[in-house]
Amino acid sequence: MNHDDAPACGASGVAPSVVQVSSPAAPYLARPIVSTQWLADQLGREHLVVVDASVLLVTGFDGRPGYLGGDEQYLLEGHVPGAVFGDLLAQLSDPEAALPFTRLDPERFAAATAALGIDDDSVVVVYDSAVGQWASRLWWLLRAAGHDAVAVLDGGLSAWRREERPIETGHVEPRAAAGITVRPERPLWIDKAGVERVVRGEEPGALVCAVPPKEFTGEQGRRPRLGHLPGSVSVPAVRLIDREDNTLLPPERLRALFGETLQAERIVLYCAGGIAATADALALAVLGVDTAVVYDGSLNEWAADPDAPLVVTAA
Repeated sequence: MNHDDAPACGASGVAPSVVQVSSPAAPYLARPIVSTQWLADQLGREHLVVVDASVLLVTGFDGRPGYLGGDEQYLLEGHVPGAVFGDLLAQLSDPEAALPFTRLDPERFAAATAALGIDDDSVVVVYDSAVGQWASRLWWLLRAAGHDAVAVLDGGLSAWRREERPIETGHVEPRAAAGITVRPERPLWIDKAGVERVVRGEEPGALVCAVPPKEFTGEQGRRPRLGHLPGSVSVPAVRLIDREDNTLLPPERLRALFGETLQAERIVLYCAGGIAATADALALAVLGVDTAVVYDGSLNEWAADPDAPLVVTAA
């Protein structure tokens, strides 16, 4: 499905116009996702910054899964023409934090966006070489910092390759940029204390878990303590996409997956480490839902606390 052709209703119930170009120079984004055709038509436009945010899943010598930056893949196997590489491991996360992929403080995040050639006038399109969760992470980081002119390439690099669109290899030097003006007051994150209040019923919020089904039930997982937060519903990020082409499911199927949570005053998204939850946030944004917050520490932080409640529903 070409989601660019499907209007999404916002909080007002009014459907915005489909993606269009507002001027000869800068593309205009009316939706949080764009199609490969849209991006192909916009390449080379002023203010457009395309970012490859790929992260690779690898298995260590001890047999444990881990992460590797996708920069070598970007350089040698290729990328969308003109795309810069955004390193979610080393450049766009806090390397000193106790948990992987912890977001940067506002000052360092602004510096990281400058290093990517992004400033307040930039129109950013993010993609990855997997199923879009890494791209949605950077999309959410930018939105949470106050930069709304950002979208995810629907289908990612795999869709771009499948359609035999042009591929470049080698490094692309980002243009000189001042970085975005970070607006840290935007309430798109929730911390552990806030989640605890939601769990206890002291604050409103529908808890939505984006991990795979068997991790939700506690049948599988790599943490010492397994399961999900009390009162959570399961909306696995892996089920939000059409596995044949990696594009998001049509809006009616997304609505069915989220069900009654769409009516909640606030939707609290979490996963293992704050990545898959942003894919759920992207799907909600496509549906015009703007009440989502993401628990950045997610289960990695929650399960490390022996007093934090977890529910196991595995047989």
